[in-house]
Amino acid sequence: MLVRFVLWSLADSDVTIEDLRTYLRDESVDQFAEVPGLLFKAWVSDDASERWGAIYVWESVAASEQQVPSRARELIGKDPDLIELFDLEATVSVSSQLARLGAAFSQ
Repeated sequence: MLVRFVLWSLADSDVTIEDLRTYLRDESVDQFAEVPGLLFKAWVSDDASERWGAIYVWESVAASEQQVPSRARELIGKDPDLIELFDLEATVSVSSQLARLGAAFSQ
């Protein structure tokens, strides 16, 4: 299993965290629910530092190399500032309690 962490600085982008939350609600979350080999994805943000990112857990390296249905690069206007890959060592989950949580769905 593989974990991918991606992070953008939005300081020099025209898109805001609120714009990206709308994108999550309107299209991205549903699209990623259908990606083969993706076991988990969480989108993360920090208003104070103007950062946006995601954490993916993939079932295999091969699955992680596929094209994904994301327009984040297009909306933000650049590639991520950071992309890190990690081997997954262990997990714990209460998965039914993790669906559709976060600021994008709290409105």
